[in-house]
Amino acid sequence: MALTTEVSTQGSARQDLEGLRCSAVIVGGGQAGLSMSYCLTQRGVDHVLLERDRVAHDWADRRWDSFCLVTPNWQCQLPGFPYAGDDPDGFMIRDEVIRYLEHYAKSFGPPVVEGVTATRLRRDREGCYLVGTSRGELIADHVVLATGPYQVPRMPRLADRLPDELTQIHSSQYRSPDRLPPGEVLVVGTGQSGCQIAEDLHLAGRQVHLAVGSAPRVARFYRGRDVVAWLEDIGYYRKAVSEFADADTVRFRVNHYVTGRDGGRDIDLRAFARDGMRMYGRLVGATGAALRFAPDLAKNLDHADAVSESIKDSIDSYIDAHHIDAPPEPRYTPVWAPEQESTQLDLGDIGITSVAWSTGFGRDDRWIEVSVFDGRGHPTHDRGVPPVPTTCFGGSRAPRPAPIVSPDCPLYVSATNTRHRRSMISGRTIRWAYLTRLRTRSSSLSVRGKRRWVRCRATRTMKTG
Repeated sequence: MALTTEVSTQGSARQDLEGLRCSAVIVGGGQAGLSMSYCLTQRGVDHVLLERDRVAHDWADRRWDSFCLVTPNWQCQLPGFPYAGDDPDGFMIRDEVIRYLEHYAKSFGPPVVEGVTATRLRRDREGCYLVGTSRGELIADHVVLATGPYQVPRMPRLADRLPDELTQIHSSQYRSPDRLPPGEVLVVGTGQSGCQIAEDLHLAGRQVHLAVGSAPRVARFYRGRDVVAWLEDIGYYRKAVSEFADADTVRFRVNHYVTGRDGGRDIDLRAFARDGMRMYGRLVGATGAALRFAPDLAKNLDHADAVSESIKDSIDSYIDAHHIDAPPEPRYTPVWAPEQESTQLDLGDIGITSVAWSTGFGRDDRWIEVSVFDGRGHPTHDRGVPPVPTTCFGGSRAPRPAPIVSPDCPLYVSATNTRHRRSMISGRTIRWAYLTRLRTRSSSLSVRGKRRWVRCRATRTMKTG
């Protein structure tokens, strides 16, 4: 009698996964993995979706309480589940993002197994993939790595040299101002998370010290529209990384900071400084409680403004070239500039009790024993398709700043010849950036469920839905 493994969005398998064989294994149950699963499900391709924790885990456990997305709802175009609410120009808050993804999963019943960690990926002599997990080893013809680039929180080594009594957290651990001990707070890093956390603390009345890096900024609105809408029309988000003259800069740069909070607005660090937030350049050293900063605050603020203004230049050129009737808008005028830069700070002297490290994330691909990386350890792919033809990446960095799946679907599957369909999974992949933006005000997303049996090639039967 064949063993059976029931796989559902609730995610626990009744048997282990040892020896289970199917056409595709997707590693990662976030928005990229769910989108891949949807496309395969639509084409009747048997597969398993492995999730280390639970669907939408990152959104529930690694976002602060006031978190919201920074791109408008209309960009939420998950395959088969586009935004359908009544606020297309709004910005979803954290709990709405979680509901959106959970409803998406329920709408098609992906064969997801939750609480399973992928521990090893290799190929056997026949070219099949062996996917080692905490519940046994699976065999697959194709593997989708939908783990994304934001896997391991990065903390600088100098954090170890700070006083033991200081509370230190990574941005992924921050929840709200009242969960930090009383006292002043140092935020290190001015990517999206750093700026939004600094704003959250500032609005709560906490005294914030901000170490400003080289991250660029972008205006929220310009000439009557959200800047994201202009960039979408220009075609910026449809460009592959390789199409940019400065491909490496695009691939590795920090995201532009802006916010969707309270309907969306600019994040202006100069205005924060004018209103009492204390600004410094990059943090470059520490000896106990004594910190050292680079004298580059003015330079970094000027750079962020210059990038924002250059984006407006592109929008102006597009408007002129297409004879669009858009209202004129005056350009940004700086509201503050440092008269003298502070390059030293003693934590104890001014009462700083907490540090929030907004220093980004790194990858951990040590479990992957397949030749899909370049000499610097980065995945090698063209829109998600690496040189190894039966592997693909979902969740890879791209210019698109939102959790959008490109209109040409993440995985093309031949449905014209069922007998050969397993060997004909190929394709294009999702073009994701870190999902920090998405939103719906609708609380009544449709849920469709169906259950069916798909015969795998080996001795097991996998139930999907």
